[in-house]
Amino acid sequence: MLELVNLSNDITDTEGLLGGNSAQLASFLQRHHLDGIEFMCCAPWDKSFHQPDIIKGFHLWFWPSWLDFWLENEQALLREFGSWEKVESCFGASREAWLDRWAANFQQAADCGAEYAVFHVAQARSSEIRCRSFAYSSAQVIEAVLDIINQLTARLPSEMALLYENLWWPGLDLTLPALVHELLAGTKHKCGIMLDTGHLMNTNTRLCCESQAADYILRIVDSLGSAAGSIQGVHLHTSFSGEYVEKERQRHNQPEYNLSAGEMMDYVLKVDRHQPFRTAAARRIVDAVQPRYLVHEFVPENYEDWENKLVQQQKVLYRRL
Repeated sequence: MLELVNLSNDITDTEGLLGGNSAQLASFLQRHHLDGIEFMCCAPWDKSFHQPDIIKGFHLWFWPSWLDFWLENEQALLREFGSWEKVESCFGASREAWLDRWAANFQQAADCGAEYAVFHVAQARSSEIRCRSFAYSSAQVIEAVLDIINQLTARLPSEMALLYENLWWPGLDLTLPALVHELLAGTKHKCGIMLDTGHLMNTNTRLCCESQAADYILRIVDSLGSAAGSIQGVHLHTSFSGEYVEKERQRHNQPEYNLSAGEMMDYVLKVDRHQPFRTAAARRIVDAVQPRYLVHEFVPENYEDWENKLVQQQKVLYRRL
């Protein structure tokens, strides 16, 4: 098992976490016995900072609300984005232009030499996220994802696995086993699942402790049947936000068409908390799933916070209590 942390080359990580010092990254990985990083490329790649030998995984980009564009739902696009200029700024002027952006990102994954690439399978309009009343079903999202993916995977080396990551929006939330099988069977490339524990917890607003969360996660994994064997990686973290989600759903029980990008991000971060496990529930999950890749996935405030969260999770993972 390779043990990794998530890291991007956005300034919030290169400067905010690491102070612009690549030696600090190398020291962090060595000190905590990590095998490397799952890398997201948000800016031109500086190979001297994020060196190829530490990049084991590559996290592809994600557009949260994209299906209206793909299906050319012009009325919904204008209601969501406000103008064609904003639509084109987000996606490009056509489906082909958007696919070109995707192709460039897939090529980055190949250029980095990562062992796997992670793809989010989800769709949610900003107007829908608080009320959780969604226009598209998971089946519709997966059908469209397969249409897109099978036009792009030629950019990936044949040995690089494409790992689909679950979210709590329509798409791959892992609660509908038949759709999981459909996604895997329909992909014309080596593929599997990146199980995100916090995202799966976000599908059940009744969870209140780690033991209960582990029971739920392992019950969902067991329900996948043979597809459970396709889980190659785990994004390990917790997210107990059910009380907040339900309160917000009651307060905002209709789609909201004036939600700003800042409000959307604030809401998502309060839902998807990326906190470390604090009990042996973490070990239960990892022992049951037996992933090839274990990613400690956090959204740290600073270097000290990052290190504290990692140390906390490693303690319970390896029973250093």
